[in-house]
Amino acid sequence: MTGLPSPAELRPTPLPLLGRSALVTAVSRRAGIGYAVARRLAALGADLFLHHHLPHDERQPWGADPGGVDAVVSGVAECARPGGVVAHGDVDLAQPAGPAEVTRTAVECLGHVDVLVCNQALSGSDGALDVLEAADLDAHFAVNARASLLLAQAFGRQHDGRPGGRIVFLTSGQDLGVMRNEIAYATSKGALAAITPSLADHFADRGITVNAVNPGPVDTGYAPPAAHEEVRRRFPGGAWGGPDDPARLISWLVGDDGRWVTGQVINSEGGFRRG
Repeated sequence: MTGLPSPAELRPTPLPLLGRSALVTAVSRRAGIGYAVARRLAALGADLFLHHHLPHDERQPWGADPGGVDAVVSGVAECARPGGVVAHGDVDLAQPAGPAEVTRTAVECLGHVDVLVCNQALSGSDGALDVLEAADLDAHFAVNARASLLLAQAFGRQHDGRPGGRIVFLTSGQDLGVMRNEIAYATSKGALAAITPSLADHFADRGITVNAVNPGPVDTGYAPPAAHEEVRRRFPGGAWGGPDDPARLISWLVGDDGRWVTGQVINSEGGFRRG
């Protein structure tokens, strides 16, 4: 039989992302998804550039990481292979030039970016349609949708066609159930889900895959007690998803095992019940 891998090729390699570099956005809190993704990619052998923007976290009810950026970077670095690179920088992705700036800095530090994970998000600051203002839509679109598209553009411009090109967006399951009090957020995240197949086609001839992941509700410390309890009861087993749950899926997508998956919006929600 031809076309099948040999037994040796089927055995997992210790560092499947060795020789590849990744830019992960919004790696600023050890409770966050970006941090979990970065740790997994580092453990698989990738060099990392960690984007963060502390003023954003400091404005949120949950606040910035109590250990600061140093604790976040150290937590990723402890997962890296000996000699692995873990660089980082602060860039405001709400600014039009931010995506190109952070990509340029990542290339300067790593030489090339093979993997882009767009984890940044603005959430929790809008509301229902009746109270929505144009500024709310503009702010959410700038961070959640525009920045991700411009990051993909900048990624494509620096990518030289080598194998292993990957782009992953994060959405929010806005097409699976109502989000009536987060209209601006749901709209901007929905744009990423809608555009994923078109971007996948754009990059397909260059061997770059583009997918979106909906992690479902993930316990990153943002939910107040009453909301936390309500969501908890909707999960089979009565437990929220953790940051490492979507991180496992994303680390699979960006590796060689995920090379035949592109243009997909993948829901990773652990059986979350909306009804």
